[in-house]
Amino acid sequence: MRALQDVTLELNRHEVVGLIGPNGAGKSTLVNVLSGFDFPSEGKVELGAREITGWSSHRRARAGLARTFQHSRSFRSLSVRENVEVAALGVGTGPRKARRRAQDLLELLGLSALAEVPASTLAQGDERRLGVARVLATEPNFVLLDEPAAGLPEAELPDFLEVVRSVRDEHGAGVLLIDHNMALVMGVCDRIHVLDQGRTLAAGAPDEIRGNLDVAAAYLGETPVQADG
Repeated sequence: MRALQDVTLELNRHEVVGLIGPNGAGKSTLVNVLSGFDFPSEGKVELGAREITGWSSHRRARAGLARTFQHSRSFRSLSVRENVEVAALGVGTGPRKARRRAQDLLELLGLSALAEVPASTLAQGDERRLGVARVLATEPNFVLLDEPAAGLPEAELPDFLEVVRSVRDEHGAGVLLIDHNMALVMGVCDRIHVLDQGRTLAAGAPDEIRGNLDVAAAYLGETPVQADG
């Protein structure tokens, strides 16, 4: 059985595209293929006009394609600020600029008060925000956010929604948002791509996806029924 089949997804700068689907739909596999952590047996990945299918994840990151992970990959013994600085230094930013960029991002993400706290002591929601800060520190053109809202208290969702918007509007990046939180996905995405069993089930604007019976069936495990009036 193929994890993905006949899936075509396009992400442009200055937009947020949601990637949703039930567990096992192939979302994580697609993100891994796009970011260079898995390689497809067929098909290709392009960045701008360049085919990058065989590129390593590190080379893709340096070319402006960055991602977060479901599980933290922060340096747990370093402070929150140092984690963001290291990410900036990793793409060739000078030390002074890296520190300034870290300060700006920690303020944007509401982490300034935790700047000198070891990353190992962060609550799950703060850890997610640190992951986003580390990605933005590389000044990417495209960002793949893998379940960034997991563990966030519901009360913090509006603020995080604004963070995602700022990645699109202020940083000018294209954002692929993978999340199960439909309030976040419907509230911030310009387009939504739905996977089910490794295939594209639907794609369109949030209002189109909200009213799609096939999407509802995939999530609820039921056969959609339509009645003629």
